[in-house]
Amino acid sequence: MTTATTSSSARKAGGLLPEQITFYEEEGYLVLPRLLSDSEMAPVREAMTQKVSQIADELLADGLITDKREDRPFAYRLAELFAGLSDREFLKYGRSWRDRLPGYFDLMSHPKILDAVESLIGGELFANPVYNVRPKVPGVAAGAVPWHQDKSYWPDANANPVITVWIPLVDSTLENGCLQIWPRTHKTPVLSYHQEKVTGTGYTEIDEEYLRKARREAILLPVPAGSAILFNDRCIHMSTPNHSDHVRWSVDLRYQPTDQDPMHQHGAGFLARSDAFPERVATLADWLASRTEHGQEAS
Repeated sequence: MTTATTSSSARKAGGLLPEQITFYEEEGYLVLPRLLSDSEMAPVREAMTQKVSQIADELLADGLITDKREDRPFAYRLAELFAGLSDREFLKYGRSWRDRLPGYFDLMSHPKILDAVESLIGGELFANPVYNVRPKVPGVAAGAVPWHQDKSYWPDANANPVITVWIPLVDSTLENGCLQIWPRTHKTPVLSYHQEKVTGTGYTEIDEEYLRKARREAILLPVPAGSAILFNDRCIHMSTPNHSDHVRWSVDLRYQPTDQDPMHQHGAGFLARSDAFPERVATLADWLASRTEHGQEAS
């Protein structure tokens, strides 16, 4: 099977082409190569750089490193900070990050992303609170994410559809653990699953009876930095360990219609776009204060 990809110049301004929408509806995912430019990704990279500097300070204070590697490029610094350290020391900072830094909001509210999502679920868009920054560090077992459905993390939430927008901040390759997807599984119920025991992360994993078919039917999706892979929260996917010498940085954002469960148990999302109530769309100040809409009290 081939993936449906369309160059940025061929896409209609403000949304997806009809054939892209059809592909997404049939296959459960869609690849948008180079959706964002380097300059458009700069704010979120700066947010990640802030986080890495904080971690470097803590590692130095704890006596685990002697050099904060401040002169190293974005893709390499975190990998070099954790070289020789254990998975446990990495997991102190979590398997993924969900800090409230301005650069993350800049990405979550980016018009190109919202335009693509609006093409699939309409113009009343809520940014789900489950967004993740994922540094897949070489040599760290926590970098591997097993076959799973995102829906397994919120099985009781009355939210459907939830669309994941997965964006790599460096080129995502077979070597550094690109995304793999099992197409057309978005129309299935949530499969039985368990918490994996290998990495210490507690990631959910579909049960063994489904894994052979997942591996056989998987589509590997290496994509350049700034691309976006959109998929339904029932679409089964995974990524392998990072065998390169640099961090495979990625972000996964999630969006849903505003009339669905906002999943407050997972944190505070925000109103990202609304034709009906544009005055309620959350600003950066709202998001930093955990307000879901402009003009409301913090939730």
